[in-house]
Formats: sequence, structure tokens, C-alpha cells
Amino acid sequence: MAPQYNHIVLPTLGQCPSASARQVFLALKPQTSPARALYIHIPFCSHKCDYCDFYSLVDTRDRQNVFTDRLIRELRALGSFAPEPLNSIFIGGGTPSLLDASLWERLLGELNDSFDLSRIQTGQGEFTVECNPESTTPEFLGILKAGSVDRVSFGAQSFEPEHLKTLQRLHDPDRVELVIIMAQDAGIVRQSLDLIYAIPGQTLRQWQRDLQRAVAIGVEHISCYNLTYEPATAMTARLNQGEFTPADEDLEIQSFELAGKVLGEAGLMRYEISNFAQKGCESLHNLAYWRSESWLAAGPAAAAHVGGHRYRNTPHLGQYLDFDDQGFAPIMDHEQPDTRRALAERLMMGLRLVEGVDSDPIYRAGEQINEHLCDQLRECVLKQIEAGLMAMQDGRWQLTDAGLLLTDGIVAELMDVVYQA
Repeated sequence: MAPQYNHIVLPTLGQCPSASARQVFLALKPQTSPARALYIHIPFCSHKCDYCDFYSLVDTRDRQNVFTDRLIRELRALGSFAPEPLNSIFIGGGTPSLLDASLWERLLGELNDSFDLSRIQTGQGEFTVECNPESTTPEFLGILKAGSVDRVSFGAQSFEPEHLKTLQRLHDPDRVELVIIMAQDAGIVRQSLDLIYAIPGQTLRQWQRDLQRAVAIGVEHISCYNLTYEPATAMTARLNQGEFTPADEDLEIQSFELAGKVLGEAGLMRYEISNFAQKGCESLHNLAYWRSESWLAAGPAAAAHVGGHRYRNTPHLGQYLDFDDQGFAPIMDHEQPDTRRALAERLMMGLRLVEGVDSDPIYRAGEQINEHLCDQLRECVLKQIEAGLMAMQDGRWQLTDAGLLLTDGIVAELMDVVYQA
């Protein structure tokens, strides 16, 4: 039987939220290891892309100042619970590059004041900002560089105008290479590109051209995401109305495999299902997620994992601006530390990585839950190994190339074992 989680749920919109992140931090045990990563969510966009299910709203610039003021108060509050140097910061959205330049200077200054960025500033850590090609300028990149940002991630998505139109992306494909050069000229030497495949109407040859063009630009990291139809998005509504036909499963598989081949030949190796990098250029921040480490979160809708607690800030800008508990933000979906859930998350996230998961902590956690759980997990893994979908190497459970194509199903079987044992 699955464990019953303890939740803190916000009241309905329009009522005053009563739960804040401060309550989570006050509940942390003294020996809790400090979070070494920070995610910041900037919710503003120039428009809402049809496929996007991240929290965002169209920017009219009327709330940028008050948002930045509120965000700074939250960062100061979080900084008091982050005594150790941060390993990584990631600022996403939305479209962070839409925030006014003067507000970026304030935000970056506050991060340097409220947190220890020494690891980032000495090249041992990583500070990434997501950027859209159409809203990135040399001035903006110069401000990022001066504020200790050493990595930028651009949403290219495709180099085919027809597919950008389908996704409702606004940039000229040729601008992607221009902003990469801008970043290099600004001294930000680490860059990543996002690409999307299985776009309606996209052929395998077009996807190959996208991959080859991304490789030719010379970035160190490329993320390749399968287009998914999330509930309550405009893209899903258009699909349901019959505007287009989704890519068939065989083409999705071929596109997945082609990405590994083209990028691997170019020296960008798959290290996670959707992510490829030159050796040593993997995303430190995203690795913290996949390895189930702790991270702080700031901004509306930002999700945190601290000392086994999981929660997210309310996905509502008005509530985020109005509610202020000594700087801390209103939260929802709070889950208390739970050994069974933590084990399930470690398996679910860790198996996305090519490195897999260390079986020893899995077994130790299993022994705390149920004396039979370890045997049942071992039996499930052996079944996958016999089917050629998993492998055991140096005590780590790893998915094979064939297994990566069936990740969701394999993880679902392991989840059944964890929750039913």
C-alpha cells in the first residue's frame, strides 16, 4: 500500500494562503545537510507557446519591478538557510531574458550578497540562465557575465521555420548562431541548446539537419526533448481539434536513436535520456535533480527539495506578491520526508541517467521499509537484466540502450514493487 503523504494545500485562489516555506525550514532537523543548489523562476513571457506547461504569463512590464522586489526578499530569507557555498544556480522561466536589464543587475547583486558563490566564481560550480534567442542582447549577456553567470541555455527547438511556426516560437533560426557568438564575445564560454523532435510534420531528415546544425554551432551541451502533449495546453487542444497528426511511435524511436548517433559522433555523449554533453560539461544543476540531492527554490511555481521535504511555491503571481512570511513565499503540495517516497524518487530519477543508480543505498533504504522489499527489487531488476533492458556494473543498476526506450515502463514496475511491498 502506498504511504499517505502529509500535504499542506493552499486555500482556493482569492483567499489568503496560510502555509509558507518558512514553516518547512523551521521543521528541518539540525543535522540536515544544507542545499547546495538554487532554482529561480522568472514567470514572464512575450507570449505563451502552445506546447508549454510551465507557469508563465504574458509580460506587460507593469509588475517586473514589484516582482523583483519580492523575489529579492525571498532570496534573502533563503540565503539564511544556505551556509555552504552553492554548487549551482539555474534561472529559468518563462523567459528570463525579458526581465529589464536594471532589474537583472539588482537580482544578480542580491545573489552575490545573500549566498556564497565562491565555488561558482572559481569555476568549480555552475550558474545557468535560460535565454530566448529573440530577446537576448549583448548588453544583457554582459550583465550576466558581470554577475557571475558562466553558462547560458538557449531554446533553439528547431532550425526549420515551419516547425518553429507550429511550436509558436518567434525567433529567426539564423539568430541562434548569432546569440551563441554574442555569449562567447561576452565571455560566457559555456552554452547549451534545446531541441525538440517529433513535431507534427517533421521528417527524420529534417531532424537530422537540426542535429547537424546544432553540432556545427559548436556548443558543449544539447538537450533533445520529445514533443509531449501536456494536459491543459493549447497544443493538446489543437491536437484534439484535429489540426495536426502527432508523430507516430516508430518515428519517435528513430528520432531518439538518431540523436544519440549524430551527437555521439560529434563528441556529445548521452548522459541522461534527453541530454548530451562533451566530457565534463554535463549540467551540474540538473544532475542535482536526477541524483535526488537537495535544492532551494525561489519565484512563483518554483519547486524545492530540502531535507526530504518537497513543496512548490504557489503558481500564482498575485499570491506570490501579496503573501510574505518574513520573506518566504506561500507554498502548496508539501510532502514530509518519507523513506518509501525517497526510494521511489531515487529510482525514478536516477535511472534516467546513463550512470544509473548505486544499489547499496537502495538496499539500505529498502531494509528500513520492509524486510522483503530488497529481495523483490532484486528479482525485478534481474528480470530486466535477463530481458536485456538493464545491466549491473560496479554495483550500479543501469538501463541499456534498449531499456532507455522503455524507461517509463521499467520504472513503473519498480514503483509497483516499492509501493506494494
